[in-house]
Amino acid sequence: MARSHSLQFVRNIGIAAHIDAGKTTTTERILYYTGRSHKMGEVHDGNATMDWMEQEQERGITITSAATSAFWRVSRFDDAEGKNDSQQYKVNIIDTPGHVDFTVEVERSLRVLDGCVSVFCAVGGVQPQSETVWRQATKYNVPRVIYVNKMDRLGADFFSVISRVKERLGANVAPIQIPIGAESAYSGYVDLITMKATIYKSDDGKISETVEIPEDMRAQAAEWREKMIEAIADFDDSIMERFLEGEEIGEDEIRAALRAGTIALKVFPALSGSSFKNKGVQAMIDAVVEFLPSPLEKGDAGKVGGVDPRTEEALVRRPDDKEPFTALAFKIMSDKYVGRLTFLRVYSGVLKKGSQVLVAYRDPQTNDFRTRSERVGRILEMHANDRKDIDEAFAGEIVGVIGLNDVNTGHTVCDPDHPIALESIKFPEPVIQIAIEPKSKADQEKLGSSLQRLAQEDPTFRVFTDPESGQTIISGMGELHLEIIVDRLNREFGVQANQGKPQVAYRETVRTTAKAEGRFVRQTGGSGQYGHCWLEVEPLPAGSGFIFENKVVGGSIPKEYIPAIEKGVREALNSGILAGYPVVDIKIKVIEGSYHEVDSNENAFKQAAIIGFKECMKKANPVIKEPIMHVEVTTPEQNVGDVVGDINSRRGRIEGMEQSFGGVTIVNAHVPLSEMFGYVTTLRSLSQGRAVPNVTPSHYEEVPGNIATEIVAKAQGGR
Repeated sequence: MARSHSLQFVRNIGIAAHIDAGKTTTTERILYYTGRSHKMGEVHDGNATMDWMEQEQERGITITSAATSAFWRVSRFDDAEGKNDSQQYKVNIIDTPGHVDFTVEVERSLRVLDGCVSVFCAVGGVQPQSETVWRQATKYNVPRVIYVNKMDRLGADFFSVISRVKERLGANVAPIQIPIGAESAYSGYVDLITMKATIYKSDDGKISETVEIPEDMRAQAAEWREKMIEAIADFDDSIMERFLEGEEIGEDEIRAALRAGTIALKVFPALSGSSFKNKGVQAMIDAVVEFLPSPLEKGDAGKVGGVDPRTEEALVRRPDDKEPFTALAFKIMSDKYVGRLTFLRVYSGVLKKGSQVLVAYRDPQTNDFRTRSERVGRILEMHANDRKDIDEAFAGEIVGVIGLNDVNTGHTVCDPDHPIALESIKFPEPVIQIAIEPKSKADQEKLGSSLQRLAQEDPTFRVFTDPESGQTIISGMGELHLEIIVDRLNREFGVQANQGKPQVAYRETVRTTAKAEGRFVRQTGGSGQYGHCWLEVEPLPAGSGFIFENKVVGGSIPKEYIPAIEKGVREALNSGILAGYPVVDIKIKVIEGSYHEVDSNENAFKQAAIIGFKECMKKANPVIKEPIMHVEVTTPEQNVGDVVGDINSRRGRIEGMEQSFGGVTIVNAHVPLSEMFGYVTTLRSLSQGRAVPNVTPSHYEEVPGNIATEIVAKAQGGR
């Protein structure tokens, strides 16, 4: 089977934004206009193609990212009779959630995409999750096109959104069109590249015509065209010279410069539209294929770097079907019809169904590389939860695979003869946890396996058994996240479960540097046990995680025992000495020790490390840290006092307030998660339901002394 589209005509894009900015509606319109679906699904009717889960349809939100493919010819090549001779593009699309509890879906999607459409609400502008998504896209060097949606809404203001994006996200934005009218008067746009206007002739946006720019908008269009060229001149010297000399710059030159600048992340083209009213979507798809990169152009000519898992030597793969097969597993899904489905982004080579592949990944516990063989059963081209069997997957494509039973998110799938491990995906730590117990004995048997399957799908969802109480504890990114998990347990796996009150995922760390001895000596009949090491602990900046260093000189501990010491320390990290919470943001050095020719072994040094670690922690001024949430509340001005008073009563810090249009104030604050349970209900009653909160994880901070004492007493009382 041959490749259907040359790589230069493939686009792998995501649709990402804050909740309620219109991502799913926009994706539905793309599917309709590209002929992928023949009926437009609506989120509010619960029949959107990409929101196929029952929970998504009931709640009107996207929970899981969905993938699909569509085909497009650039509409500006249409002739007078509607014929189109331009090249057809294949656009692979991932629609991502906007709710912060499902931010993992955005993170893993952006890791494998070549471009992104950042959707902003014309009324809400830059909202908290917009900033999070923008930062995630910047982290993975993903070029973006900006689409200002909901231009038909009351209070819509395209130019205000553009200035906020520049100001709050620090982006060099180049509007390539400006809207004609706004709110109910939104009737089209002026294309600043062609200097022509598109006017919609019907309310549903399905009939439009290209005309000259309206007389009363010519001065404004000329001004914004100049601003667009200035944004390009910021990074293109030849256009800057000609612009300063007053020369005319042609359409093709502008498009070429915009494309180069967008791919290099030096400029972000911006468009306007109303996806719900079917206006502006075709122009946005044109911008996707014209300005966003193909797999050959992302980063350094589409190359991806990795290491040989056997030698850790650096390797590179190019987006070429002739290269050895290399792919990244970026999503796992449990499907009741086909079982375990693994989503792969193919970076190089060709994958054939039935072929043997190698799975490579770094073990998070030991930091060593692991590999194993698997066989690919079926390869599927995805369209939300529909799928089509295909025989081969080529470089640059996104496909689903059945048969990889022991692959997790972030694992590399590659040619067994040419092993490579690509950089994995880092996920945020869970911030909230609840105890869960089955309602019956029959549920007891299914609970464990069902939770494990859900944990394989979602790396921000964790399951563990409390060693003291024997309870099953589940942890995640927020109350909604865990609510959906419990709902899925019931619907998809038929498990009925009771849940306890939410608990905060505290962490422990140290304030100072300290040294301590770890000594494990046992003498029983036969060979004994002897492990002895000196460890030093030092605090690291917040968010650093854990670093282990071997500083032993002179062979006082043989090299073969150092990994056992690291393993012991990593095991001890799971339970701190104050209240048994995981330990973070520390560096441990092993500095010296001793061994016995006969009695020393790996287990003895592992046990010595655990003892030494706990002694270090005691001496290094240990503290408990709590998750702090960034709370942004959009509230009517008359309720500001109540909102601020409530935040202060929750140990919150007000970081700032800004006036927004429409007589509302945006209050920004940091509040401990432990004080946030039930916040939405309280806020609704304070503001008669008019204030809108947005709560996102921010960082960890030290717990005040009196509260730390309570936490420790509670933990020790439960032991």
